[in-house]
Amino acid sequence: MTFAYILPLRAVQAVFSIIVLGLAAYVVDAYTSPWGSWSPHSVNFMLFTAVWTLLAVAFLVITPSRFPQFAHKYVIAGLEALTMIFWFAAWVAVAALWGDIHCGSNGGPCGAGTAAIVFGAFIWLTFVATTVFAVLHIRRTPRGDTSADPEMRMQGV
Repeated sequence: MTFAYILPLRAVQAVFSIIVLGLAAYVVDAYTSPWGSWSPHSVNFMLFTAVWTLLAVAFLVITPSRFPQFAHKYVIAGLEALTMIFWFAAWVAVAALWGDIHCGSNGGPCGAGTAAIVFGAFIWLTFVATTVFAVLHIRRTPRGDTSADPEMRMQGV
């Protein structure tokens, strides 16, 4: 694994998470009315996952270079895997909901939800890749070496 692959994937994860954050927030807002507020739990979970991802990506980018003592290889792999699971659950749950309510991509909340599903699936794929990289790093290093992959550290930052 080289850092040349990780940083662009992190940028995609962050940018797509911001996009999903806006789309999911729009769908949640569309369910709000003057008489009450209710939004589907799956969309709420996708909103949470987008916020979680921004925090996780910040940790995964900053910690290996600025705070290497906290960049334990098992913590990084666990955070990658947990975020990957969150994204899989989020986009599948919203896709199942959209299929149940026969919501297509005809604009408004339906279109925003469909776009959030697509972006969520792409984010999930990026986390599959970075999780594989983290697990490969664990397999390549001795058990006693708990440091993060040196190639994940941003040089000059």
